[in-house]
Formats: sequence, structure tokens, C-alpha cells
Amino acid sequence: MGQGQQEKVATSLAGAVSEEISASLAPVDAELERRYPGDPGTRQPVHTVYVPGDVFTAGTVRSWGDRALAALDEHAPDAASFAAVLGLSEELAEPVHARVRAKLEREPVEDLRVDFEDGYGNRPDAEEDEAAARAARIIAEAYGDGTAAPCMGIRMKCMEAPVRARGIRTLDIFLTGLMEAGGLPDGLVLTLPKVTYAEQVTAMARLLDAFEKTHGLAPGRVGFEIQIETSQSILAADGTATVARMIQAAEGRATGLHYGTFDYSACLGVSAAHQASDHPAADHAKAVMQVAAAGTGVRVSDGSTNVLPVGPTAKVHDAWRLHYGLTRRALARAYYQGWDMHPGHLPTRYAAVFAFYREGYEQAAARLSRYANRTGGDVMDEPATAKALSGYLLRGLDCGALDNGEVARLAGLTRADLETFAAPRRGDLTASA
Repeated sequence: MGQGQQEKVATSLAGAVSEEISASLAPVDAELERRYPGDPGTRQPVHTVYVPGDVFTAGTVRSWGDRALAALDEHAPDAASFAAVLGLSEELAEPVHARVRAKLEREPVEDLRVDFEDGYGNRPDAEEDEAAARAARIIAEAYGDGTAAPCMGIRMKCMEAPVRARGIRTLDIFLTGLMEAGGLPDGLVLTLPKVTYAEQVTAMARLLDAFEKTHGLAPGRVGFEIQIETSQSILAADGTATVARMIQAAEGRATGLHYGTFDYSACLGVSAAHQASDHPAADHAKAVMQVAAAGTGVRVSDGSTNVLPVGPTAKVHDAWRLHYGLTRRALARAYYQGWDMHPGHLPTRYAAVFAFYREGYEQAAARLSRYANRTGGDVMDEPATAKALSGYLLRGLDCGALDNGEVARLAGLTRADLETFAAPRRGDLTASA
């Protein structure tokens, strides 16, 4: 057949066959859309800081930033010394150090949780009532005057019988206080700890539904994180993955799965000296969480280290190296969020995050540019890879590791372009796979 000659196209199946198959799969299509809506496309904080309810004040966020800057000034006063501690390359030393300092001055905390659970303990009811009301007032005022962290909320007590009523009351006082102060802020985040059974998640969803109805809020307005701290939350008695059922039990309200390093490790009998986020038991739990959450729009967060960067400089440097290494390890495993226990963790949290994105952004931008312009190259990328590349760049932009200008210059793409690649339609990801 000569070049340019039109091909003869022939089919064997009647059109009714395709229509019947589509009709038979319609319930599956609907189920896929319901259960796996994809990432919400909103900013995910790189960490969560939690502060006990009795010590949380209007100055907490700024205090953490100031204390982190003071730690830098004392233990690594310039880019070279900071880079030497963490093993940063000469090319990264200055930009990472400068961006860390700027971040600590501008936005030291991305996500803050006022803790009414382990970090607070059991107090007289009147005392916890007052602390919950105070937390609502301070957070409402912070969002009003622009001093709030991007995300803020509380960690209540769990749904187990001994503390259930207390946890529900604290949540009610906190949310009611926000409503009376003007409404729920967009950055509101709630954390439900020590979840063992999916029914506890269902109970939380019903509780929030009742609150929404009481205040005339849109259904599903209030979401919550599920903290994974028990072995039963990973593997149920029947051998199934409990965490997957928990996501469904939340009825669309689950926003995150947060790994609880020390409670989970202790539950498995791991000795205190070996309780860490890089223990094999931790890796297994987070891998199950990650697979269960994939595609659901529920995000996974790593836990924390309890080694604090305090004391003489040599000890601080050791703690910084440990925290930096654990954070980089988590990022490579796609755990883009973790928990920080002390202001001294902030310099290495941001150093690890910024180095992670600055090391790879030029290559990522170039690959995405070639994909967008169909110019080829030494790597053949597909829609799923374009999604990952754009998601990587967007995360770097959101946290301050990257600037819009430098990404646009290298990729030739606007932020809107990146967001389009990061949220493709389901069929786009499978068309060329």
C-alpha cells in the first residue's frame, strides 16, 4: 500500500456490545470515583508541631520560630557550618541555609496541633474545658490577625471508653468556640488518636455530622486525621488491613493517616532504645498505610523522633544529623509530612525538605518540559510520571524550597500548568501505560 493511501477500517462487534459492557461496568465506574477521587490538590504541610493544651498561647508559633533561629545562631551560625553538620553540598549550602532562615522568620510552623491527649494527660474537667475554650479563642484570633499557621487544630482524646466522653466534650467546646468567634477556619485540622477499630472512625464521623447539622454547616465540612498507633489498626483479627476499612468508615471525612512512632512500636514490643521511624516495624506499618490511602485523597504522615537537639553543640549536631537523615529517608519514600517535637527540629526539618526539592528540581522541570512539548530525551515519560514530576515541583513551591520564577524558567510552565499535570483524569493515566 502506498504511503498516504487511506487504510481500510473494519470491525466485527456490533455497537450494542460496547454499550452493554459500559452499562455493566457503570457501578464499577461510580465506585472508583467514590472510593478513589485522587489527591485533593491542596497544600500539604511538611510537618505537624504539637503543643500541649496547657502551654499553647498566642505567641507559640512565633516562639518556636525564634527558638529555632536562636539554635541556628548558637550551633551553626553560617551556611558553611550548617552544611558541614548535615553534609550538604557546596552548591546547596547557601541557598538551603538562606531559605531555612527566611522560613523560620516568615512561617516557622506549617501545621500546629494543640494537644489534649498524651502531651496533655488527664486533668480536672474544668481545667480541660477552659484550655479547650482558650485554644479556640487563640486560634480564631490568629486567623483573624494573620498570625496563624496555615493549618491549626487540636488532637482530642481517643474514642476508647475511659476517655471517650472527655474527648467528645473537648472537641465540642473547641469547635463551638470557633463557631462563636466567626466560624471554622479553612486551615482547621482535627486529629483522632489511638484508633483501633473502624467503628471508632464511624463514631467520629457521626459526631461531626451532628455538629454540622446543629450549626447549619455543609455536610462533610469538617474532616479529621486518623492516627495509627496500634497494631490492630494495621492488621485486624481476621487478617485484613484495618486501616483500609477506616478510610471508608470516615465517609469521606478522613484527611490523613498519621503514624505514631512510639505507641505503635511499644504495641509491638519494640524496646525503647529501638523505637524509631526507620525500624522495620515502622516501615511495614507505613507501607500498609500508604497502599491503603493511595488514590483516596487521604495523605500519609510519618511520625517523629524523640531525640531532642538540646545541650552542648556536639549533642545538638548529633540530633540534627539524626533528624535530617530520618526526614530525607521519609521524603524518598513519599512520606511528605512528619511530626516535630521541639523548636530545635525546625532547622533540620526545613533543611531536609529544601535540599530534597532543590537537588532535583532542575531535572524534574526539564523532564516535564520535554513531556509537555513532546520533544523526547533520554527518558520516556508517561502521564503518571508527568503527574509525579509536577507534584514534586508543586510541593517544592508550596513549602518555599522553590520559587515560581525559577520553575517557570526551566519548565516553561505556569503553576496552573503544573496543577493540570498533577491532577489528570483517571483515563489519562492509563491511556499510554
